[in-house]
Amino acid sequence: MASGFALPELPPVKSAWGPPENISVARDDVPYAPFSKGDRLGKIADWSVDQTKDGREQRGRQGPFGGRFRDQYQTYGYGSSSIFGYQHTEDESSFSVIDRANVNRSRTGGRGGGTLLKVRGRGQNNQRGGARGGRWGGRGGAETTISRSNGPGANRGRRYGWKDYDKHQRNRNASVTVEPSWEMLDEVEFSHLSKLNLNVTKCETVQTCGYIYPYDKALDKISVKTERPLQVLDRVHYNPTTTEDPVIQQLAVKNAAQIFITSSILSLLMCSTRSIYPWDIVITHQGDKLFIDKREGGPFDYLSVNENAYDAPLETDEKDNNNSASALSLEATYINQNFSVQALRESDKDKHSLGAPNPFYNPSEETEPLASHGYLYRKFDLSLESDNTPVNLVVRTEVDGYTKTPANDIQYVSIKALNEFDPKVLNNTSTADWRTKLESQRGAVFATEMKNNSCKLARWTVEAILAGVESMKVGFVSRANPRDAQHHGILGVVAYKPRDLASQMNLSLSNGWGIVRTIADICLKMPDGKYVLVKDPNRSILRLYSVPLNTFEDSESGAAESSSA
Repeated sequence: MASGFALPELPPVKSAWGPPENISVARDDVPYAPFSKGDRLGKIADWSVDQTKDGREQRGRQGPFGGRFRDQYQTYGYGSSSIFGYQHTEDESSFSVIDRANVNRSRTGGRGGGTLLKVRGRGQNNQRGGARGGRWGGRGGAETTISRSNGPGANRGRRYGWKDYDKHQRNRNASVTVEPSWEMLDEVEFSHLSKLNLNVTKCETVQTCGYIYPYDKALDKISVKTERPLQVLDRVHYNPTTTEDPVIQQLAVKNAAQIFITSSILSLLMCSTRSIYPWDIVITHQGDKLFIDKREGGPFDYLSVNENAYDAPLETDEKDNNNSASALSLEATYINQNFSVQALRESDKDKHSLGAPNPFYNPSEETEPLASHGYLYRKFDLSLESDNTPVNLVVRTEVDGYTKTPANDIQYVSIKALNEFDPKVLNNTSTADWRTKLESQRGAVFATEMKNNSCKLARWTVEAILAGVESMKVGFVSRANPRDAQHHGILGVVAYKPRDLASQMNLSLSNGWGIVRTIADICLKMPDGKYVLVKDPNRSILRLYSVPLNTFEDSESGAAESSSA
């Protein structure tokens, strides 16, 4: 030992533990770090380990035990580096209203030879439903798994409903071109239409026409194993507009009502808040009467397919594409016309006449036989307590067939068909293959159709209720080959009561009548003339235009001349 070394003077202490009682005796340039006598020491001291922001111990291999006993000891001085570190005050220049932080992404192997992309977001903003949790996740940083595989399990992990805002935009064209001479009078959003209500209870049948056949109950026994091919039956089907109906013309002369319309147009107005595709109707105001018409060749002559689906069919320029929106609409109309005829037992003995003959059929000019249709002209009272004069509406409704009760009473039947084109086209896990799921999960299949075809099924239900139909027969018709749009098979038929189906679909008739009465009041206050109600092709908005009286007359006459040629 060197001769010049001497021990420093230590302050006196009364116990062998803890700091000296006179803290000022210690060095002033060394701050005091508090500790507890109950701390279990694994190391004497470790001043280099930082403490995490949330106060938890930092994970990893620390010390000779590799972190295996980190819950049993705490190193003296742990986290002290952050205590002595300089904390800078907040810099207001870095403040931003928008969170521009990147989302952490990690890739792991997925089933089916694909890749699973795990996205972990920042709190509730990562979820579709905000702070309440999205449809496919809960609160906070929930994890969503998206499959990006082209293998056998490609769609197994796909979660729909999340990040809907990020899907490609579907810009549709308007059903009619708005001319510069048209004057826009009013526009209303669907959110306002959904708040309207009018209870309509008074109804009477003013006239009946046509004839119908009994429903073939053998179709109720059809299953996937006993599939029956859809027959091509040439029958004449009529769907004239309101002003071309001779019965409505006679009722208008007799002042039977103030509003005249057909059930196909009325059902769309009542279910307009469910519509996605563009459409338009023509309203003519003459004196104290309104005539609500469709355009020839417009959307009312064809049925939509998967209009309300997540991936609705798109319109393409390919001529051979059987899955485009227009091709599927034509196919669905063709299926419904043939199915409504095949589902009946056509025999003169069972033929039921409704009174007057079909007002649109001329046997001397038509070579093909007439399809079975019954027309019921019914009057509904839309009056309010504040009305000085009653407001009545006459609508032409249709029935397709009838059944008999045990008491031998006749009940009207509405016959419709849902069609499946190709379950793999939509690439949607919620679209089940009918041939594999229809027998065991028929309720789930129909629930999917109610979601994908909400507007079409709601219109069918409203039309059945307006006609006083007791039962709806809905057939499931699928392609024999997914690539062949000409041959189909009937896989089953389900019967529903219209009122029960409306309740199941959350369909409010009082809301529909409120929409019709509101539009009628707006047009009745306008001067005599012609108006067009247009559904915006890409937004949930209705617009009312005032148009010249000769609008659409040139196109209709040209179409008639071309068809006759």
